[in-house]
Amino acid sequence: MFQQRPRQTTLQSAIAIVELIYHATVRNIRKSHGNAVVGLLMSIMQTVILVAVFWVMFAILGLRGNAIRGDFLLYIMSGIFLFLTHNKAVSAVLGSEGPTSPMMQHGPMNTTIAIASAAIGTLYIQTLALVVVLFVYHVAFTRIDILHPVAAYGMVLLSWFSGCAVGLVFLAMKPWAPNFVNIGSQIYTRANMVASGKMFVANTMPTYMLAMFDWNPLFHCIDQARGFVFLNYNPHYSSVTYPIILSLVLIMIGMMGEFYTRKHASRSWGAGK
Repeated sequence: MFQQRPRQTTLQSAIAIVELIYHATVRNIRKSHGNAVVGLLMSIMQTVILVAVFWVMFAILGLRGNAIRGDFLLYIMSGIFLFLTHNKAVSAVLGSEGPTSPMMQHGPMNTTIAIASAAIGTLYIQTLALVVVLFVYHVAFTRIDILHPVAAYGMVLLSWFSGCAVGLVFLAMKPWAPNFVNIGSQIYTRANMVASGKMFVANTMPTYMLAMFDWNPLFHCIDQARGFVFLNYNPHYSSVTYPIILSLVLIMIGMMGEFYTRKHASRSWGAGK
């Protein structure tokens, strides 16, 4: 009944935490899709459908002339990939298991590992989808050239990180105001359809319109990503620094809120689920 745990060094503890995050990530991915291939195919189809919808929208509205000179589908995908990664990170972190979850009854498990596994699982699926879609487009349709591929993927990571930060703030508020958080998170993710700026080029927007978008970290990530993808585009009205600083601030606020929430956890929070 009683078990004495051996003392662990810092390195052993770090390895144990990484291993626990890995297993929790695998469980999190398979929780939504029992078959990993099906989960990947669904993410790919969601990306392809969104790309097709925006391609038709641009063609009907005659907005192709506003795009960056270069591959038009790559221009659309550079916005869609970051948009999906950001919004899915928000939803994954917000939907991660809280302090009253049955999984928290297991000794090594805690909410930090649950949040990390949910976020990493989303990044894994979205990265696989991005690689597969770009590979198929490159091989089956036309050759694509990305100016700075590593830096462009860095913007994907930054959009994921900023999504995790926003989701963490929502998660900390969720037990105290669940209805507000559900509505607020839906408004935020829906607003990103326009507020992310994936349909526009920041350099061609008037100043009064920029004020409506530059509060959004995803807007900066997408605009900077297009600067790394295309040779003929140099972003002037966005920065990498803003989403990094904002995300770090939101992470700190979310961590403080989550710690306070965990200290006051009540089993009745999960009673209605």
